[in-house]
Amino acid sequence: MKHNAISKINLLTSCTIPVSSLVLALAVMMQPAHAETADSESEYTFLDSIKQGKPMTNFRLRYESVDQDAYQPAPNAAKKLDTAEAFTLRSLIGWQTAPFHNFSFAAQITDVHEFNDNFNDRRENLSESGKANYPNIVDPGYTDINQLYVDWTGIKNTKLRLGRQQLNLDNVRFIGDIGFRQNMQVFDGVSVVNKSISDTELFAAHFEQVRQINTELRQGNIDILNAKYRISPSESLVGYGYLIDVPNLSQNNGNPAAAGTAAQGGNGLGANQDLTKTATTDASSKTFGLRLDGVRKVSDDWKVLYTAEYAKQSDYAGGSPLIDAHYFKLGGGAAYDVWSLRIDHEKLSSNNGKYGFQTPLGTNHLFQGWADQFLVTPRQGIEDTFITLAGSIEKLKLYAEYHVFKSDEKYQSINGKLGDRYGTEFDASAAYPFSDKLLGKIEYARFNEGDVYGATLKDAARKGDKEIVWLTAMYTF
Repeated sequence: MKHNAISKINLLTSCTIPVSSLVLALAVMMQPAHAETADSESEYTFLDSIKQGKPMTNFRLRYESVDQDAYQPAPNAAKKLDTAEAFTLRSLIGWQTAPFHNFSFAAQITDVHEFNDNFNDRRENLSESGKANYPNIVDPGYTDINQLYVDWTGIKNTKLRLGRQQLNLDNVRFIGDIGFRQNMQVFDGVSVVNKSISDTELFAAHFEQVRQINTELRQGNIDILNAKYRISPSESLVGYGYLIDVPNLSQNNGNPAAAGTAAQGGNGLGANQDLTKTATTDASSKTFGLRLDGVRKVSDDWKVLYTAEYAKQSDYAGGSPLIDAHYFKLGGGAAYDVWSLRIDHEKLSSNNGKYGFQTPLGTNHLFQGWADQFLVTPRQGIEDTFITLAGSIEKLKLYAEYHVFKSDEKYQSINGKLGDRYGTEFDASAAYPFSDKLLGKIEYARFNEGDVYGATLKDAARKGDKEIVWLTAMYTF
């Protein structure tokens, strides 16, 4: 068992005090519009709001096995990695009150317990001592405040949230809580959502700290703008802007001198170029994009599925000028009754092999395959063409994906050749609800390497074949 002290949360940043003052001022101004006129309202107490609140509690038990074709670091570089096995339990325990004078309060703690130690948990983004012979399974044992916030709804069709909070926007490609992992990603700051305009949802946020899935706290400035217009209940057009000025959000790891062969991460210039300002030393970026996504009914049984999205990423707040890339996705398919089939093409471009488009705050596990070989975009970028099949048999929900990965820019492979085939991957899952509270799930991922990534096989920074199995049981209150 690993024991970890409860981490302190730094919510009172320099911007928090003015925001909280603004909330109180607005609350005072709104009192006449929300004056209590009935005795029953005046008798409603804060204790009543607690009793009428809602739980934020669930328990998730998981077994994960990872078999990866890769080698141990020196001095055991000739030995292959052992098979990793992780048996963990995540406990989320919390409560959110019902509104009381336009305020509601939420508190939630998280505890991840490791029942065994046959894996490299990468806590604080460091290799666990004595575990470098195992593949990474980033579910470190940890206890902390997961969420702690106050909501204020004193303005019609508006909710302001102040504190530590999880956040998922759109399809979580750019902003997500990475809820698949046992330790989720959470943000510290203030957010506001407004629905005053018909069929439109406006979201804005400013965060000064993010806790990542490896439990590391990152300080900086994150500004988020997201505007969604609902064309129909199942179709939407979204415009967004994400400004990220946070040092090393785990997307910059790697050696800038290895720009020609690094398998992933380490965005930067080569050894014979200026290293004083690279994407490794400062990866602050701004991303603006537009997303069209929907399901269009064409008959009682048939529906058409479609997605089109484009985003541009460039340097921001003194970030490296190498940060210059774009994102593109186009796809569609059809659904008949409970079954659907679609094909998509997604591209995260490269800036001439020096920088690849990054999504450091997204739930990247859901993209470019579940084997997590591309959580960080390689410098040479990536093109992912994939087919998705989903459906259900009675209560059993089935899902499968098949990916073909290529690079945007060619990279050095063995025998003096250039390569662009990263590999292929097959992912599948089956989920069954044993009751309205208990869910069981089995998931499988298999990545097969394409061209070898490196000058020689001995020194190659390979992706390597990788196979993962997950068994999960989740109980929600």
